[in-house]
Amino acid sequence: MELENSKNSFVLGLDVSTKTIGIALFEDAGKSGKLKLLHHVTPKIKPKPEDKMQELFEKARVFEEEFLNKYSDIGISKVIIEEPLLRSNNVHTVATLLRFNGMISRSVYDTLGVIPEFISSYESRKYAFPELMAKRTHTQKGKVFTESEMAKKDPVLFGGYPYDVDKKEVIFNKVCDLEPQITWLYTKNKTLKKENSDMTDAYCCIRAVMLRDGFWSE
Repeated sequence: MELENSKNSFVLGLDVSTKTIGIALFEDAGKSGKLKLLHHVTPKIKPKPEDKMQELFEKARVFEEEFLNKYSDIGISKVIIEEPLLRSNNVHTVATLLRFNGMISRSVYDTLGVIPEFISSYESRKYAFPELMAKRTHTQKGKVFTESEMAKKDPVLFGGYPYDVDKKEVIFNKVCDLEPQITWLYTKNKTLKKENSDMTDAYCCIRAVMLRDGFWSE
């Protein structure tokens, strides 16, 4: 992909987990952005180190080699990383996520010279697709709220959807609508691979920040 000759700068979005890093790269064309790359890196370290920290460092190195170094000279001026979800009751899992997120952030700064910005998953979805914000009309058990109860309620993310909706699928479909040219990844059983959601989450965090902060109007 020839990006070096572009007169515009680029915006990079990352969805970081210890298994897969979702990647979205947009060309910033003023009041709008053009998707140039939707990708992922799944670092596999063989043989697997016994020390977990060593494995994380090696995964960060693979990300640098497989992606960052290849795109270091195209003019990436902004990097947006989705903050890790910290809902796990396992303190070790939370610590591992935070450490790896920090490693990738450092790799971004060392390679691109850009200080990453961060956005939560909730804020990312809220600002990328404002139409997802709606008031709940009933409880989880199906009890319909009265008009007076509705008047006191604020819009919430996915408020117009069933409580058990697959949120990642909703976001995936939103991105599909905006980017019909994308060829998605499928398993041998013709089901969508999880990596698709990693990529659409990276896409979402860019769209959210650029719209929220007024850089883009659409």
